[in-house]
Amino acid sequence: MHITGTHFNYYQICQRKLWLFASNIQMEHTSDLVYEGKLVHESSYESRGEKYSELEVDGIKIDFFDAKNKIVHEVKKSDKREQAHLWQLKYYLYVLQKNGIACASGILEYPKLRQREEVFLSTVDVEEIELMKIKIAGIIQTEMAPARLAVSLCRNCSYFDFCWIGE
Repeated sequence: MHITGTHFNYYQICQRKLWLFASNIQMEHTSDLVYEGKLVHESSYESRGEKYSELEVDGIKIDFFDAKNKIVHEVKKSDKREQAHLWQLKYYLYVLQKNGIACASGILEYPKLRQREEVFLSTVDVEEIELMKIKIAGIIQTEMAPARLAVSLCRNCSYFDFCWIGE
């Protein structure tokens, strides 16, 4: 099984969400917040498709890759889960590097906030990513879903109703 950017993102947010997603229990299609994020992604940089290419390699899908300058662009709706976004982008840089595409950097973009952050992959990041990959694989392979987080952390999650039904 390939570990995707979504796996990496969910690992940072909630191990239960990661396990459910990896077990093909997907609730994103029912979430208004996920839909809003998709709209922000599609409408913020409409001309990007002409300038940058989509790139799929080794289980990851990068929507905007500037091949000329070797920059990965990752667009997010809000900075609420910035650490998860940061590690997802670093994971993209890691996978590209492992496949012989050395990237100069990535840019994490929050168009609604008019913010951008340049992201680099360090040797310490590579070591951390390799440890996280082992932990992610371990979570995915367990038979039982990990415990829920506190309900206050879950309110905006697309899995909220699934995890908290009957509570």
